[in-house]
Amino acid sequence: MAGNQSYTIVEYFGGNDGYHCGYCKNEKGNSSNGMWSHTMTVQDYQDLIDRGWRRSGKYVYKPIMKKTCCPQYTIRCHALKFQPSKSHKKILKKMNKFLSKGELPKGQEHGEPMDAVCEEPGPREPINLVQSIVKCAAIKDIQQEVPECPTPTEPQKQQVDSTATVSETPQTCPASVPDGRTASTAPKPGIGADPSRPPCRKAKDLRKERRLQKEQTRQHAEGVSANSTPSQTNQTKSLEDFINESLQDDCSHRLEVRLVPVNFEDPQFAASYEQSVTLYARYQMTIHGDDPSDCSESEFRRFLCDSPLEAEFSPDGPEVGYGSFHQQYWLDGQIVAVGVIDILPTCVSSVYLYYNPDFGSLSLGSYSALREITFTRQLEKQSPKLCYYYLGFYIHSCPKMRYKGQYQPSDLLCPETYIWAPIERCVPLLDDSRYARFHQDPDAGDTRALKDVSRAMVLHRRTVMPYAAYSRKRKGASDEKEVQQYAGLVGQDCAERILLFRS
Repeated sequence: MAGNQSYTIVEYFGGNDGYHCGYCKNEKGNSSNGMWSHTMTVQDYQDLIDRGWRRSGKYVYKPIMKKTCCPQYTIRCHALKFQPSKSHKKILKKMNKFLSKGELPKGQEHGEPMDAVCEEPGPREPINLVQSIVKCAAIKDIQQEVPECPTPTEPQKQQVDSTATVSETPQTCPASVPDGRTASTAPKPGIGADPSRPPCRKAKDLRKERRLQKEQTRQHAEGVSANSTPSQTNQTKSLEDFINESLQDDCSHRLEVRLVPVNFEDPQFAASYEQSVTLYARYQMTIHGDDPSDCSESEFRRFLCDSPLEAEFSPDGPEVGYGSFHQQYWLDGQIVAVGVIDILPTCVSSVYLYYNPDFGSLSLGSYSALREITFTRQLEKQSPKLCYYYLGFYIHSCPKMRYKGQYQPSDLLCPETYIWAPIERCVPLLDDSRYARFHQDPDAGDTRALKDVSRAMVLHRRTVMPYAAYSRKRKGASDEKEVQQYAGLVGQDCAERILLFRS
């Protein structure tokens, strides 16, 4: 391995169970495997989250699905095929109304809690690996003792082409019933309906007629024949159309979304850091009821700023590059919300969101997700393979966390084969059991399962070597069982690239 080559270095901690669950509040029901990542490439993290892993700061964990109280399934949305639902459109219109007229809706957002702060038994940063070792350019590489590793193949992906449909309940005009008489009473003979008044019509039909009149007026102004059929594009607004409505010059409020890399050397990130810390603390104390000591500056830095991902740029990647970012929502010069995201080779991965509780009635959780889907679509124009939006974990056993399934079309990751399945096929299985295998073929298995632990790469005494060479140097002392468990969880391909630190 060349001295200047990027690589991933992790320390594996094994399985942890019997600790507090942030979803069902079970004090001893949560269970996961974890490892500390000193540094990680975006491709390695992409491969890990496609095997059910997820990061909290530099701590990377994978729920033990058959054991944990609330099984957590990785979920992704097909950003290019996404169409906002009726409820999503209401949220976008609510934000646009606030920005244009300054009217803040009454009440608070309900039903879409943010992902809880990782409550893993959370190891502090290990001290047995000095940072100078991680960045040392003199790391030796003796991996030539094993044959060349085959180029990993991309796993089978299943896609769905369905789009969300919007239905509208017809509203009927109720008949007039005189006082003191039921609707079933026979009316007295009369002259019938007033011929001078128009007949009662359904509100839905009236709305359709007004839309048609507006369309005909617009077409006439553009010199188009009034008899031509309106195109589908004119009938259906895209997600971008709704968002762009809030960008008029005469709006009462100005909302600006800024993307800043999580880097203290970046001027924008450094200048807004204190304001972000204050906003985070207020959000945690108000929304999650945290103690002030649990949302200190050090906790903010550990949880939302310390990222193992190294910034990377690629000729075929997005202009902003890959890595960890804060997407800041500035309202009239003040930060009102921050979406923490990772930009990876094939997706934008949502990490967390915190916001000003004063604006909770604007449904900022849903609004930020819609903005992040829009952002993913923008990045796809620069890098075609970057076309998915990952929403973290879908927890079907926790009703308040099912809202992630409303972003359609979306897939869930099968916990046994690590192949994606459309969520509509998974939900009936999860209705019957908290844990479910989604792949329909009972004989299908993990195509990237561990085949040879001797090929797993380790970092020992500043030297990169396959586990086979490392075990010979150990002279009898064996940790093969632990290394085999780790390699089985990350998969053979990752095990042959990621450096497992061994003291």
